[in-house]
Amino acid sequence: MSERPLHVLFLCTHNSARSILAEAVLNHIGKGRFKAFSAGSSPRDNQQPNPLGLQVLEHAGISTQGLRSKSWDEFARSDAPHMDLVITVCDNAAGEVCPFWPAQPATAHWGYADPSAIEGPEAQKLEAFRQTLLALNRRLTLLVSLPPEKLERALLQGTARDLIGS
Repeated sequence: MSERPLHVLFLCTHNSARSILAEAVLNHIGKGRFKAFSAGSSPRDNQQPNPLGLQVLEHAGISTQGLRSKSWDEFARSDAPHMDLVITVCDNAAGEVCPFWPAQPATAHWGYADPSAIEGPEAQKLEAFRQTLLALNRRLTLLVSLPPEKLERALLQGTARDLIGS
């Protein structure tokens, strides 16, 4: 593997919850071997990360600095960082036609329920975000713990798809 960190892009529809959580967690636990980004296929005008997601991250001791909602078009430009792995974390984004990614990264789909879709009291919504964060953390911990040879470009796609979800 090269000396630069493995670039991972997490995609969702609005880039306000699951993809933001995944970006923050991987940057937190990635030990410099990974650099995570997130984007949405169709973020709403003036979309911001969900405040409950930011609250759960902060409570877990994970930095929220620099997190923002953005379109996946930012990562399809020629001056964008080249991705090694693109992971969709919601079923809607998985079914959409993605832009052309320079360098043809490996891809995987890790579906998670949308915690922002939960109806009910704020405590129930907060718990949904916490559970999503825990599920993402479990899977990303597996990714981070893989030996370097499993992260080689030729093996990355199969490895990412095979990680056990929860």
